[in-house]
Amino acid sequence: MIQVVLEKSGIQRENIDAIAVTTCPGLMPSLAVGVQAARALSYVWNKPIVPVHHIEGHVYSALLVENEPKSYQLPAKSWPALAIIISGGHTMFIRMKSHLQYEVIGETRDDAIGEVFDKVARMLGLGYPGGPKISKLAEAGNPNAFHFPRPMEHSHNLDFSYSGLKTAVLYQVCDLGDAIDDQQKSDIAASFQQAICDSVAAKLEYAVAQTEYKTILFAGGVAANTALRTRIAQIAERHATAFHVAPLHLCGDNAVMIGEVGVYAFEAGRIKTWREIDATAKISIEEFSK
Repeated sequence: MIQVVLEKSGIQRENIDAIAVTTCPGLMPSLAVGVQAARALSYVWNKPIVPVHHIEGHVYSALLVENEPKSYQLPAKSWPALAIIISGGHTMFIRMKSHLQYEVIGETRDDAIGEVFDKVARMLGLGYPGGPKISKLAEAGNPNAFHFPRPMEHSHNLDFSYSGLKTAVLYQVCDLGDAIDDQQKSDIAASFQQAICDSVAAKLEYAVAQTEYKTILFAGGVAANTALRTRIAQIAERHATAFHVAPLHLCGDNAVMIGEVGVYAFEAGRIKTWREIDATAKISIEEFSK
């Protein structure tokens, strides 16, 4: 695969400065495969390795340009920035004072938003992955048909919780039972999606009220949701804050975002030899970046 990529890109290994690889966090078997491949290439090619945290990959995917092999360059006046990462496994707000500097200021206490999308989709018999299916179904629904809770909307912090919302949707589906029709499913999808958007919007409004962010970055699998992208963009515009969101095809996990971080980390001198890196199943982005 690596040889095929080199051939298609027309890049020779002599032109490569370093090898970026995800070293954490995640499932050890998957991480180990990538780390071992990076070690081998580093040894054979005599190139340094740039270790990358999976979440910072998502953060920097928001700087990639749709359908173009380049990225946005943030000037000095772009900081501080707020990175919003929402996926199947993560829901978090990250404050950045500058490149590669991360402070998690809010995260989910239970289910991640993407995980809840998948579970609600299963309740409605939509299958996996749930995010795109819920979004599509919601287009034909009434977002005000059902009132679902907006978790921790007035908690005066930036943490999230979605187990209660998930349970509320489950109870509604069970109440309708086998008599549930297609329109009701669309209404549930739309009402659920609206609750998610309202919840994230409330937290974002609270965040920008506490700190005058110059830039908002939005990424992760759920960043592909049109309703949520639009809602966050509207808030950013209202506060005259620069807004960058990951291209649709790069919202999910991908190698491009790891390479993007690799460029910044390499320039910052965050490099290792093949002997110095290893896979780590669990480590926060804050601890990793110290």
